[in-house]
Amino acid sequence: MTTKEILQYVKNHASGKVKIAYVDIDGVLRGKYISAKKFLNIAEKDTSFCDVIFGWDAVDVAYDNCAYTGWQTGYPDAPARIDLTTFRKIPWENDLPFFLGALVDAAGNPAAVCPRQLLKKVLGDAQQMGYHPVSAQEFEWYNFSETPQTAADKGFHNLEPLTPGMFGYSILRSTLKNSFFTDLFEDLRKFDVPLEGIHTETGPGTYEAAIEYSDLITAADRATLFKTAVKEIAYRHGIMATFMAKINETLPGCGGHVHQSLMDKTGKKNVFYDARDKQQISQTFRQYIAGQLYCLPFILPMFAPTINSYKRLVEGAWAPTTLTWGIDNRTVALRVLQQSAAACRLETRVIGADVNPYLAMAAAVASGLYGIRHQLKLVQPAQVGNGYLETDYGVLPRTLEQATAAMKASPVAHELFGERFTGHFVSTREWEWKQHLKTVTDWELKRYFEII
Repeated sequence: MTTKEILQYVKNHASGKVKIAYVDIDGVLRGKYISAKKFLNIAEKDTSFCDVIFGWDAVDVAYDNCAYTGWQTGYPDAPARIDLTTFRKIPWENDLPFFLGALVDAAGNPAAVCPRQLLKKVLGDAQQMGYHPVSAQEFEWYNFSETPQTAADKGFHNLEPLTPGMFGYSILRSTLKNSFFTDLFEDLRKFDVPLEGIHTETGPGTYEAAIEYSDLITAADRATLFKTAVKEIAYRHGIMATFMAKINETLPGCGGHVHQSLMDKTGKKNVFYDARDKQQISQTFRQYIAGQLYCLPFILPMFAPTINSYKRLVEGAWAPTTLTWGIDNRTVALRVLQQSAAACRLETRVIGADVNPYLAMAAAVASGLYGIRHQLKLVQPAQVGNGYLETDYGVLPRTLEQATAAMKASPVAHELFGERFTGHFVSTREWEWKQHLKTVTDWELKRYFEII
């Protein structure tokens, strides 16, 4: 639709309102409903939004260690812009008009702390190098026959899974709650988050969905909207969906793998593919892989941002632990798929479902470009067999504290993302670790209450 048609749709919608949202550092959509009249007044010029969305954590506790905003600034409104190209109709809200926005600074430049703006910076870097990145994300998540109230009343213990038992790729289980399954596929398509496929995963009430490939910004928009849309559609069916990386030590974790390719500037040729090569991958692709392997230990919090993320990154749980790559190997950090020029791509498997998609895609593409820019050589061979056993080239940090310290100390993140973003993001991850240290866990009570 043209800008004129979009604005006319907003004007004519019977509800008289619009839904807008911005993405915070944790990938959570923060927004509100505004009147159609107000929206039409701000649609093509700057607006504002409270900068507290980058001054507190996922549960609205204010940071005490961040310079961007805080009690010291009084949490003012930050300049912001609505992106009319993100226009969508929300099918489960009577086709209500919806838009994403992003923060800017006082001079109208992209705000350094804004994840969507960071991804645009990385896209610009790729374009300057003559590349057009395309990407898609896939998610695994658990579904429970609960409401927010019943889950809270139970202390998030002994929740009833949507379906019992382990039954991955089950045609049978997908019929058990087919109205939910069908609504996910159809409503997401109407919401311009089209899926390539959806199926049950191994785990009680677990689904996996792959979003269609698109340009980099659209891919991140779709992935971010996917997570919230799934939760909202689930609510309508009396279901709670969670994208936690690991909900139980005895069950598989939830991945949020990002697939990526680089096209040439025309957008027609996949520069990762080389039919003449024995492995069918180009020298550019090898440098891209080498860049991600080199940068991974220094950017891991952008792929694994929470305390819980690292409970997923354990041996034998369908998530990597080593700095490895391989051809169609699901035990390594970086899985190469190269069957054809159209489908040749890298799957970064470190990424969990709890990730902020903008930051995950920014980190994946930026670190790959780092390898191309520095002409890094892919010295290690493709891993054949069990990647958990290959530790010669390094292992991933084991905790958020270790990963954040590595990111803070290395110049790599500062080169890739800039000083201001890196400083803010690192501070938020240090805050997350500090909050965790205060908490007495169920594990501690069970282990120490009686015995010690």
